[in-house]
Amino acid sequence: MSTAAPPSELATEALGVLRDLTGRPDAVFRDGQDAAVSALVERSERALVVQRTGWGKSAVYFVSTALLRRRGKGPTLLVSPLLALMRDQVAAAARAGIRAVEISSANMTEWDDIAARLTADDVDVLLVSPERLTNPRFREEQLPGLVARCGLVVVDEAHCVSDWGHDFRPDYRRIRDLLGTLPAGTPVLATTATANERVVADVAEQLGAGGVGVTTVRGPLSRDSLRLGVLRLPSDRARLAWLAARIGDLPGSGIVYTLTVAAAEETAALLRGAGHEVRAYTGRLDDADRKDAEEALRNNEVKALVATSALGMGFDKPDLGFVVHLGAPSSPVSYYQQVGRAGRAVEHADVLLLPGPEDLAIWQWFATSSMPREDHAAAVLTAMADGKAWSVARLETVADVRRSRLELLLKVLAVDGAVERVQGGWRSTGVPWVYDADRYARVTRTREAEQRAMIAYARPVDEATCRMAFLQEALDDPTATPCGRCDVCAGPWYSTDVPEAAAEAASAALDRPGVELAPRAQWPTGADRLGVDVKGKISPSDQVEMGRAVARLTDLGWGQRLRTLLGDDGLGGVVDLEAPSIEEDPDAAFDVPVKRSISDVPPDEELIRACARVLGSWDWKERPAAVVAVPSRRRPQLVTGLAQGLAGLGRLPYLGEMSIQHGGPTGQPGGNSAFRLAAVWDRIVVGPELRERLASVSGPVLLVDDLADSRWTMTVAGRELRRAGVSAVLPFALALTA
Repeated sequence: MSTAAPPSELATEALGVLRDLTGRPDAVFRDGQDAAVSALVERSERALVVQRTGWGKSAVYFVSTALLRRRGKGPTLLVSPLLALMRDQVAAAARAGIRAVEISSANMTEWDDIAARLTADDVDVLLVSPERLTNPRFREEQLPGLVARCGLVVVDEAHCVSDWGHDFRPDYRRIRDLLGTLPAGTPVLATTATANERVVADVAEQLGAGGVGVTTVRGPLSRDSLRLGVLRLPSDRARLAWLAARIGDLPGSGIVYTLTVAAAEETAALLRGAGHEVRAYTGRLDDADRKDAEEALRNNEVKALVATSALGMGFDKPDLGFVVHLGAPSSPVSYYQQVGRAGRAVEHADVLLLPGPEDLAIWQWFATSSMPREDHAAAVLTAMADGKAWSVARLETVADVRRSRLELLLKVLAVDGAVERVQGGWRSTGVPWVYDADRYARVTRTREAEQRAMIAYARPVDEATCRMAFLQEALDDPTATPCGRCDVCAGPWYSTDVPEAAAEAASAALDRPGVELAPRAQWPTGADRLGVDVKGKISPSDQVEMGRAVARLTDLGWGQRLRTLLGDDGLGGVVDLEAPSIEEDPDAAFDVPVKRSISDVPPDEELIRACARVLGSWDWKERPAAVVAVPSRRRPQLVTGLAQGLAGLGRLPYLGEMSIQHGGPTGQPGGNSAFRLAAVWDRIVVGPELRERLASVSGPVLLVDDLADSRWTMTVAGRELRRAGVSAVLPFALALTA
């Protein structure tokens, strides 16, 4: 009779480390974990592990680290994308006696101490973000020594390496260069839970650069604990009302994901108003507040965090009971990554998607956010041909692109070797750079297909297939079979009713218009290079006052109504969107079109009443004495009608609109401050007739426009009015883009 071979010495030793790591004397390796450990420790191979969230990928690299350190190897270098992930991993390592430290922007005061510990070989695992690999100080002082003696390199969330990944990050592409500098025989581990076959092949190819073999360990992605569903409701009011009424029925504590910062903040406020203990979690929180919110959820002190994708990869709460999405991510792959936070250590967890009509507009905005534009790249590289270091602020005067996208462009150019980050900014390397139009077109087509797949996932129950099997197939999981639990397989498990009281409360919250329109206080750096001879602080005698708008375009409620009214350019300057996304223009997806022509119609009574409510709650120092309109070439009926309507409501004289000269403002929504200022400078003026009317006005002027994007139109127009003798200018706009 045959018997199983006894475990090897390494297997026995590895099992002991695992039990120390988990604190469980009965712990055993999951299928594939021991194979990955053996590949790294025994054979010094490169391994790619693709397993569902909660499978235990971190156990592989911590066990391997402990075994390699016992064998005299150097510390593990772990490249990890998020601070939240770093914190959880450092805590997990400490429980097993593994000395793990991080180098990040959150602990700059500790860097010298960490460097000393590395020199003394007192660190087992060093965690860094991919962005740290571009930091001049780290690259020059720490990285060479680490590369020379590290015992293991770990690339966590490795799908970020690939252009085809749902969360591609340019800095991750530096890892391929890093791997090429490792001493022969240094084991490398890459891990991810969200990779289809295309991404797996791409990551494996990059891991195996130079002909090194790569072992791939891949398992099934289904999780029996998750119960998936899609609830399609007719409006944002209905979705919020449903959530306010039903969130208490969802199991345990969980996450409510939104696509924008504004939606997260508004939803959290509405849920708190309904008596639920929730917090908003977005990229605007500082690190201390993020950590506090994470701990509140982890300790079940809140029912939910209402979060953008800022709470994504790496947040670890095994007993998370539910994930709800108010708005759909742009691909099944990214959706799987987020819902995978739930149900890791509980028998049942509920996952529900509530798609919204605004989803497609938000996806569109992200269409090219990770793709460099050829004209922007050419402008930057031409300027840098002088061989000097250029700050980002100075580069804003040569490329009309928002700072966040300019920084992303610089990262892409740096990864491609055309520029390098140095003290004082960025400098050209002199290496020729060619715009790879074919590659970007291929990526765009792939992501368009992912959007179509997400739309298919969100079909009603009677038109859809098994939700879990659909996600598995999107990730090329060959084990995909009907789950028997989702709303397609077993019928809807959620109530579709929206209680009347909850609907009324949601409507009251969403119908409450009014947000502040903050004045510009500083002229943009480098404006003089664009022919605008200003710098530094804006003189108090030229400034406008704190203004008001009806809503942000990303707001729920009035934001969505204004986005429809203002048309296709509405989201052009949005800067508070945090979920990665791609371009798509399907027919009637989610029952609304993506493309809308710019409309110009007089304001209706409902809009005028909303404006009146904003004006009625405005705590101005002095009531306006007259109304003036910003000249509009795209929506003259809307802007003029709005200004006249507000003047009539307030029984104020309407003095007319300002004048356009030199062809009028140029440019489109979006872009950076320097170019936006130059586009309106000297183009909006006080004409002779308006100047004459202003002479009889004693008091502030209400300055009315439709859309405040960069706020430079209001700033320049207000400056002209102040110089024409107006004592104060009160800006008012229908909508803010952010």
